[in-house]
Amino acid sequence: MPSALVTGASSGIGASVVRSLVGAGFDAHAMARRADRLKALAAETGCIPVVADVRDTAALESAVTDLAPDVLVNNAGLGAGLTGLVRASAEDVASTIETNVTALLQLTRMIVPSMIARGSGHVVNLGSVAGLYPINSAVYGGSKGAVHLISQNLRLELRGTGVRVTEINPGRVTTEFFDVAVPEPVEGIDKAPPIQALTADDIAAAILYAVQAPAHVNVSMVEIQPTEQAFGGGGFDLINWGTR
Repeated sequence: MPSALVTGASSGIGASVVRSLVGAGFDAHAMARRADRLKALAAETGCIPVVADVRDTAALESAVTDLAPDVLVNNAGLGAGLTGLVRASAEDVASTIETNVTALLQLTRMIVPSMIARGSGHVVNLGSVAGLYPINSAVYGGSKGAVHLISQNLRLELRGTGVRVTEINPGRVTTEFFDVAVPEPVEGIDKAPPIQALTADDIAAAILYAVQAPAHVNVSMVEIQPTEQAFGGGGFDLINWGTR
């Protein structure tokens, strides 16, 4: 049975990815900080809970010591500081970079050697359209821009090893993201844009497609948007992730 490790698995895209992988026959390890939610997800799906904070590198290393998954889904991420660098606190900047960038690098560093040794494996990184197009959020957009280049460079690093790398770049998705990133109302940020957003299951389906592709096929990057969301030109406000 193939195995997978999914971070940020207690809700949203991560939880949907776990459900999707288990449904496809994977032995899924679900990692997150919220033990109660992981317990409920385990009861629902049969996944294996891994309670850990991805920002704690030492604890993370301990949590994955005995894991050698065939698929690593670096999904954990947050948007503290989404409203702009000058409005962000020092903690906003640190938590976003530590979660979105540093943890992704550290966990990949820990897991990929076992994939190389087997001559197969798949790293899936959750990026964002905010990492591909300019938005008025240097902290969040910069962190996802880093994920984009990390994914492209890792793909080159791993060429010839049999290990695949996929970057998933969603547009607006209905999850807890904005509730956490912008807990209080802020002028210019629309938590409910006038478009039909993607669902977490839509993203999970894209990930499953990539990991189930034949071994000689690498789905390098997927940009997935709501039908009514488009980028470029003067009619789009990225911070609202919807049409003006």
